[in-house]
Amino acid sequence: MLRSITLRRTANLSATLLMGGATLLVLLPLIIIFYHIVKMGISSISLDFFTQIPKPTGEAGGGMANGIAGSAIMIGMASLVGLPIGIFGAVYLTEYGTGKLATAIRFCADVLSGIPSIITGMVAYSMLVVPLKGFSALAGSFALSLIMIPIVLRTTEEQLKMVPATLREASLALGVPLWRTSIKVTLRSALTGVITGVLLAIARVAGETAPLLFTALGNQFWSKKLTEPMAALPLQIFNFAISPYEDWHRLAWAGALVLVVLMFGLSLAARWLGRSKHS
Repeated sequence: MLRSITLRRTANLSATLLMGGATLLVLLPLIIIFYHIVKMGISSISLDFFTQIPKPTGEAGGGMANGIAGSAIMIGMASLVGLPIGIFGAVYLTEYGTGKLATAIRFCADVLSGIPSIITGMVAYSMLVVPLKGFSALAGSFALSLIMIPIVLRTTEEQLKMVPATLREASLALGVPLWRTSIKVTLRSALTGVITGVLLAIARVAGETAPLLFTALGNQFWSKKLTEPMAALPLQIFNFAISPYEDWHRLAWAGALVLVVLMFGLSLAARWLGRSKHS
């Protein structure tokens, strides 16, 4: 009996150590990347970085204010298109989608979410850049919205499925129409989970570079129109990182740090909302 207990404790300790080691191996690349980005980029973070545009080659200083503003504008416009389509598409699939059309929509959403972002950029290029004869912020926003839609749709659908059926039945029993029940009861009950999916979608598109190379192209100056090329933080990081200028390399590291912190913050917010919902 004593030997059996000893063996179980040994097996339990070994399994715990094995899982702990595996967890450390998973976290180690993230820790190394984050440490290196902070080490290389923290020295270039200053007020000028957030308020000035890049200086001409050979001049020290400058910042990425135009890239930060451009990313915010394109993500905002992409959200205006992608979020309503994704959310209301999920409501349709949850409340009405039982036939072949719903199955086809789910299949297409899964396929779209797995398509490489560079392919999405090529599609946006052929649909908007070529017909409009120029790169633009509108084309970049369209490409980002195509990436957002399947993420928001599938996450929102899963959250809506978790709403108890008794809430719908109670609302319908009071004579509330199904469409209003879907919006006022079902969607509102899953609002925290929906916001979580929205934050994850925004974090995903915030770091996309390939689609913007085919659509927004980038701009070293402030963009005054949505129909002209516009700077974006990932684009500037890419262009500055491959440049031969040391000052631009430092700006690229600073931009990478800002982008990583932004995505990390959005992911933490999504996790916190998801945890608070189930607590």
